[in-house]
Amino acid sequence: MKIHDLRPPAGSHRRRRRVGRGIAGKGGKTAGRGTKGQGARDTIPLGFEGGQLPLAQRVPKLKGFRNPFRVAYAAVNLDTLESLGTDRVTPELLQEKGLVRKKDLVKVLGRGELHRRLDVKAHAASASARAAIEAAGGTFEQLPAPFGHGRPPARGNALTNR
Repeated sequence: MKIHDLRPPAGSHRRRRRVGRGIAGKGGKTAGRGTKGQGARDTIPLGFEGGQLPLAQRVPKLKGFRNPFRVAYAAVNLDTLESLGTDRVTPELLQEKGLVRKKDLVKVLGRGELHRRLDVKAHAASASARAAIEAAGGTFEQLPAPFGHGRPPARGNALTNR
């Protein structure tokens, strides 16, 4: 037996598929899509659901109004201040203790009771919280808002952008 006499076992070697020979062959004009109908076309829009109202149109959009000038406060109650165990309360201290996030405006609310004197510095306080702090012999100092007072100037105003 010589090398040129070697052959693979019968049935183990198939002939390669000849592609691209004819209209319906692999790579031909219709190429396995059959003829006619939606499946044969390439122009089905993205998100098309067979005539059913598409998901992008079914979900609600643009509901309500979001006030761009809203001032949001991080609320801290009197019972939380009582449990801190310090005599001076500032936004930095509350941030260290993990009660508020950085750059949060702090508002003290009146839930709970104070049994000792506290000196509190915050951006705002409810009337009941202020009364409770002063009744316990403490003081409340209101910090200024970092953005000033009133509404910021509107963007794109012809009078301000000259």
